[in-house]
Amino acid sequence: MKSFDGKVAVITGAGSGIGRALALDLAGKGARLALSDVDDAGLAETVDLVKNAGAREVRSDHLDVADRAAFTAYAALVVEHFGRVNLVVNNAGVALAGDLVDLEYPDMDWIMGINFWGVVHGTKEFLPHLIASGEGHLVNISSLFGLVSMPGQSMYNAAKYAVRGLSEAVREEMLVAGHRVGVTVVHPGGIKTAIARNARYSDKEDGAESAAFFDKNLARMTPERAAEIILKGVETDKARVLVGIDAHAVHHIAKLLGSRYQEVFANRAKKLAPTKIV
Repeated sequence: MKSFDGKVAVITGAGSGIGRALALDLAGKGARLALSDVDDAGLAETVDLVKNAGAREVRSDHLDVADRAAFTAYAALVVEHFGRVNLVVNNAGVALAGDLVDLEYPDMDWIMGINFWGVVHGTKEFLPHLIASGEGHLVNISSLFGLVSMPGQSMYNAAKYAVRGLSEAVREEMLVAGHRVGVTVVHPGGIKTAIARNARYSDKEDGAESAAFFDKNLARMTPERAAEIILKGVETDKARVLVGIDAHAVHHIAKLLGSRYQEVFANRAKKLAPTKIV
């Protein structure tokens, strides 16, 4: 996909952060937009912004990506509305922090429902339409934590590793079948979004302190810059896109150290991680 002009782009989690930045960037490139989120107020704000940015056409819908029936119905409505789909960005995501022993099953189900099953739903429901378009591209947002694991992020790691595996397999399937559909899995590092502030935490974590730590020390890149890098990856049909110096650095450190990176990261976490609640 060398141009987004006139293409139909679907973005989940478009009410803020990277999703909003992608919508604005694509609006400026002439794309027709199908935007969704569970945050109705944030989504409405995004719609106003993309319209002011000159979007050719925008449709917005409330969508819980974890709800399979709702996603199936949503995909059908989008295709009926636009007639086709060229680009799908499965961006909606949440965070859950805490040692596995301290996590509760409802929170574990919540994060997997959104971060993994939400991506599965978006991929499964829209893939036939991307194939039919003759010029399609699927973008699934994983994470730096889909390449390396971190203490206190077990379920987030599990979901993001799963997104990586799913995406890479689907890309291979498109190549085997000869379909004109690119597949890119994105691994952002620390991006200046509200994900940590909106996260869930175990009872042993100080959520406010953890969010403040993330915002101050880890969130280094703007969503706008992240969106630029992601769309450049689409244009060049990259299989994997690392977003941020931190993503590149940590990935290369882990490759250099092999499995020994786990001891290194664990020791670092002991010194830097926010204090747990006793």
